[in-house]
Amino acid sequence: MRVNKIISWASVVLWMSLIFYLSHQPATESSELSTGISEVIIKMVESIAPNVDFHLQDLNHIVRKNAHFIAYFVLGVLTLNALRRSGIRGGRSVVIALIVCVLFAISDEVHQLFIPGRSGEVRDVLIDSVGSSTGIGVYLLISKLISWRNSRKNVSTGSKGTVLLLPFLKSVIF
Repeated sequence: MRVNKIISWASVVLWMSLIFYLSHQPATESSELSTGISEVIIKMVESIAPNVDFHLQDLNHIVRKNAHFIAYFVLGVLTLNALRRSGIRGGRSVVIALIVCVLFAISDEVHQLFIPGRSGEVRDVLIDSVGSSTGIGVYLLISKLISWRNSRKNVSTGSKGTVLLLPFLKSVIF
């Protein structure tokens, strides 16, 4: 169990490091990355629906904001998982996970104030917070589904059967 706890917390730290690294890029590098992703999306959509009119600038903005949401969604999942593997459960783990994620989001935006061409945005902290909250909520939902499935299986078979629902997620969550 101790190894699982260490790996869980290492995952949180590594993910935070990745977020920090991406935030540390000057505006030109960050823009190039999101523009490249936007161009790939546009090419894919145009191959499927050639009559759709996309504006790179509009899509680029959406890609950048979704990147915030997704990065913090993952951070919320990883943080709650690490807390639970450390023995912190219930509402306390949810509150602590959310506080950690929001404080990291705030510190990340403050950090960006010192990066050439970047700015710290309250809107981004809100997007990050919603992403974290959603990740935590999805984690809780999957956890409940697995517990429910286990309890139903145990009642029907009278034994501790293998979870058929999302076995990979069971190993990650528990």
